[in-house]
Amino acid sequence: MGLQKRLAKAAGDPERDEVVEAPKDAPGEAPEPAHSDGGEAPVPKGPKARELDPLDEVKRKIHQALVQGLGPKLYELAANPEGLEKEVRAKLTEVMEAESTLLSASDRKRLIDETIDDVLGYGPLEPLLADDDVSEVMVNGADSVFVERNGRLVKVDTRFVDEAQLRRVIDKIVGQVGRRIDEAQPYVDARLPDGSRVNAVIPPVALDGATLTIRKFASEPLQDTDLIKHGTMTQEVADFLKLCVEGALNVLVSGGTGAGKTTTLNMLSSYIPENERIITIEDAAELRLQQPHIVRLEYRPPNIEGRGEVSIRDLVKNALRMRPDRIVVGEVRGQEALDMLQAMNTGHDGSICTIHSNTPRDALSRLETMVLMAGVDLPIRAVREQIASAIQLIVHQSRLSDGSRRFTHVTEVLGMEGETITTQDIFLFDYRAGRDETGRLLGQLRPTGIRPNLSERLLDQDIEIPASIFTLEDEPAPLPDRRSRPRW
Repeated sequence: MGLQKRLAKAAGDPERDEVVEAPKDAPGEAPEPAHSDGGEAPVPKGPKARELDPLDEVKRKIHQALVQGLGPKLYELAANPEGLEKEVRAKLTEVMEAESTLLSASDRKRLIDETIDDVLGYGPLEPLLADDDVSEVMVNGADSVFVERNGRLVKVDTRFVDEAQLRRVIDKIVGQVGRRIDEAQPYVDARLPDGSRVNAVIPPVALDGATLTIRKFASEPLQDTDLIKHGTMTQEVADFLKLCVEGALNVLVSGGTGAGKTTTLNMLSSYIPENERIITIEDAAELRLQQPHIVRLEYRPPNIEGRGEVSIRDLVKNALRMRPDRIVVGEVRGQEALDMLQAMNTGHDGSICTIHSNTPRDALSRLETMVLMAGVDLPIRAVREQIASAIQLIVHQSRLSDGSRRFTHVTEVLGMEGETITTQDIFLFDYRAGRDETGRLLGQLRPTGIRPNLSERLLDQDIEIPASIFTLEDEPAPLPDRRSRPRW
């Protein structure tokens, strides 16, 4: 009798509750083979059982006793982190002395640290958030945590005690910014106090348990020198962009998800003169500008009754009444594109915003589509004329195959030619330089040799761009002309 039949017979016996253990084959006997022609099929393997941490149960008891012992004090002392930590440590010591489980000194210290992280911080995620080498944290359930290090995804040993602990962390993050997540609203965008971007999804939308994604920002905003050091751009490109921002050109930062658009937006905004009034508009406040005269506006989602929403479009309209010198929009993704273009075309020069796209040309096409989403009956030519008049420069950024984030295009918008918006590339990334021994791309942005037409506009403001920025020191093989490709 085969293994599957023996198990089936045992499962079908109502008087037998214990699990039947399959007998081992006698020495010298070969195991019964599985047959594909109507014979016995191999027993499928079940999911791998989770390895339990022996301290998990103790941690649950201590956490429950801590919450019951302190109760409302956890909220009363929240304004005084040092006092709260002192109170929690004292209560932890008291609770652990009453715990009958014998613990070594190292286990005791680990238990205290993890419980304090859970009560005062973000639980198991605290070490990852404190690690400067980690740029993104992805929680795919209580047992599965991935991080991004140096542009590569790596699975780590970090895990939550259970789903409830993960939900507590999500609720804490979301509650800090006045947003909610529940079955009626099972996904939410939020941020950490340092501006790091957070997205959370819970059941029933997330089928395998709650998920949490945190895109970390550096403790200090990256400056142009940092981007040059990391190879994101060159010194010549930084000098060129600085003059463009100082000259109040409208700049569109484009790129894919995780390409570094917000970091670039922070860097470009740092070039805005300190004597100008800046209004920032964001879905979740992430920008950290250093100028003294800044007004920050943030999208507000609807409440549980579906009322009270303040959209990005509403904020852009309101910003026009606030006497802005510059308007910085974290991301244009919908109907607000029309209002943003109208602002750029009505005297609010020097505005900067970001948009998701694969290429600079795609960025213009997406802007066109989003303007049409506003429900205004405009002919396509009128929309394109608005875009061509409003945007002077596109900075496109990509996350490349080696995991690095680089500028790949700096493109000037020239205007209209017939029914088409014309552009020209000022700088292009050189993919022909190859890779080093670690697989990192050696290429960098190189000038195409074209002097931009916007130089004349900047000259009217006594800003002169050195011609050396656009000339090549050596003469490599010509860069590919992206405009010469035939289209059918």
